[in-house]
Amino acid sequence: MNEPAESTPGVRAAIWTVRVLLALEALAMVAVLGWLVVDLFSLRPSSYATAIALIVLVLIGALWVLACAIGAFRLAPWTRGAAIVWQVLQVSIAVGAFQGLFARPDIGWLLLVPAVVVAGLLLWNPVRLSFTRNDPAAAH
Repeated sequence: MNEPAESTPGVRAAIWTVRVLLALEALAMVAVLGWLVVDLFSLRPSSYATAIALIVLVLIGALWVLACAIGAFRLAPWTRGAAIVWQVLQVSIAVGAFQGLFARPDIGWLLLVPAVVVAGLLLWNPVRLSFTRNDPAAAH
């Protein structure tokens, strides 16, 4: 889409990898949101306030990742920072999934691998430069 003309096929592939993974993460968040809403109406939670608060937090997270995915397709400069913050949050959830009485290493790996890939690609200098606007008038 807006990739610089000088970007190589490897950089284009990295940008598309970021875009696809962010879109998949957004879809996963929407799926979790739907699952929580269905659970709220089909099961009796021990605390309705906590269940609703969790749904609101997941909704905010889903909107955040969706905005990051859309921004990645537009190569919006703000996308890098927002997406990296999301990946850090995702890594922290993945680490929690590896631990404890109800550990789920399968979910931990599903969260950890894409988070590391997206964060690493967004920090790679050619990808970083692709998300940088060279037009000073566009910054305003």
